[in-house]
Amino acid sequence: MKAQVTRVGDLASERVGPMAAQARDAAGHARDAAAYARGSAGDRIYVAREWAAPKLDAAAHSFEEQIAPKVSALLSQAAHKVDPRPPVRSRKWPMLLLFTGLAVGAVGFALYRKNSEQWTDAMKENAAGASRWATDKARATSEKVSDVTDEAASKVEAKAGKLGDKAERKADQASRKLS
Repeated sequence: MKAQVTRVGDLASERVGPMAAQARDAAGHARDAAAYARGSAGDRIYVAREWAAPKLDAAAHSFEEQIAPKVSALLSQAAHKVDPRPPVRSRKWPMLLLFTGLAVGAVGFALYRKNSEQWTDAMKENAAGASRWATDKARATSEKVSDVTDEAASKVEAKAGKLGDKAERKADQASRKLS
């Protein structure tokens, strides 16, 4: 039996030996192919990451600017609807505004009373100045109108004199022809 086992072992080694060599060659080719695939995959992963990074960044900004505010507003609105406490209204502001208005009015009234005489005097001076200005303007305008009227009258007189002389001459000529 020992002989048979030895013979089977020899027979197996004869057949396995060439297969082992082929398996080693195949393993070498597989190792080379794996190295190439690893390098190629690394390059493609780098290119994919290079392409995807700006897209993801743009998507993040778009989400942040467009969707997030809407979701936030929706959640805030839901929180206000769910809140069991009614909103508390402050009554301090109207009173504060009322007292501030009264204080400003009192200060204004005091300043008005204090400066009323000065204001009256200033208004009188302004009215007197306006009256003087209007009188001066009316006087200057009447002088201009008078000058223009005198000039127009003298031109009309001169023209009338010339026309009168011409008419006289023509009348004399006509009377001579008739006589």
